[in-house]
Amino acid sequence: MTDLQTSAPDDTEGVDDEIVVPWWQRPLNLILLLVGVLVLAAGAGFVVGERHATPDPNGVDIGFLWDMRTHHEQAVEMSLTFISKSGTDPTIGLIAREIAFGQAVESGKMIQLLRQYGQQEARDDDQDAMGWMNEPVPQDRMPGLASAADLDRLTAATGADADALYLQLMIAHHEGGIHMAQYAQEHAATSEVVALAASMVSNQQGEIAEMRNLE
Repeated sequence: MTDLQTSAPDDTEGVDDEIVVPWWQRPLNLILLLVGVLVLAAGAGFVVGERHATPDPNGVDIGFLWDMRTHHEQAVEMSLTFISKSGTDPTIGLIAREIAFGQAVESGKMIQLLRQYGQQEARDDDQDAMGWMNEPVPQDRMPGLASAADLDRLTAATGADADALYLQLMIAHHEGGIHMAQYAQEHAATSEVVALAASMVSNQQGEIAEMRNLE
């Protein structure tokens, strides 16, 4: 008898070497995820909106929530811009994802608190920012905010140039945010805002340390 030898088909034939990116790391899906988190957090604020602050909020509480929400929105924008690029440092990309997600969640918490305090969700466009900490400036001149030109540069940058520019802009952004959060931590009236501001100071100081190690 003749021995019959069979071989299993090669399962690797026709399979591309392309690396499949997890769905949550794809920029468009990440944006949708962040928006979903923001909506859910804001919705939670609507549900508990009748609960009173401890004690009643003062001008620092409300002004901080308005201005820091605007501040956070730019951090999310810059991070999503960086995440969408190819050829950048994956470690910086991971930090950018953490910042985008974390600040989107905090924005949802700020919407929740503003609703809880019976306030509108954003400052009027024609109002100066930071009067609550005796440093009034136009809203687009808050400390740490990137300029329109800076944002255009980040959009156009690639590779190592994008890495360096993102770190530069985000470190400055966090330093400005910490300046605001430290004042709120010391002068806000409500326990909720004091705790949120303290968390921001701690988180952003840690992220600055991580980013400085990568400069």
